[in-house]
Amino acid sequence: MNHPALSTTIIMSQLYKIDTSPQLPYLLAIPFRLLPVIIHSKILAATLNKVLSQQIKDGDIDFLNKLSLCINVKDAGIRFIISFSDRRLVAMNSETVPDITIQASTYDFLSIAARQEDPDTLMFQRRLIMQGNTELGLELKNFLDGLEIETSSSLSIIDSLLQKSFPAYRKLFS
Repeated sequence: MNHPALSTTIIMSQLYKIDTSPQLPYLLAIPFRLLPVIIHSKILAATLNKVLSQQIKDGDIDFLNKLSLCINVKDAGIRFIISFSDRRLVAMNSETVPDITIQASTYDFLSIAARQEDPDTLMFQRRLIMQGNTELGLELKNFLDGLEIETSSSLSIIDSLLQKSFPAYRKLFS
């Protein structure tokens, strides 16, 4: 006999299925969790200063001047806090109260960087969370959307690596 309440429940659970992303296993995240925020932030700031040197020179990142950005990679237990001052990105310590915090899993950040997912889609799915100065968040999104990967050798190399490694990451941690 077909039970209507059971059918409705099944249909409802399928309709509202929450889309989750693969998570970095806790044991793999332990080495990252052991390093303080300032170390992660210094590595990210130094890398971005090299990769985005032309954009920094052109003033494309001036919107971040004296403001701080926190990137929280929740499954890896990593937080990066950076700011832009004196024409370069700088690391901030963990006591800094960021103007904006962007949070997602490793997989979701990689999917955005590899241009496999749109940040707006991930926000609607609550896989990408932005808190704080939303105007700054929109400026940051517009800056990232406007990056011309093909014109920068550094960005092209990173994009190539992401395109090759993203499917492997998905298979390993799904």
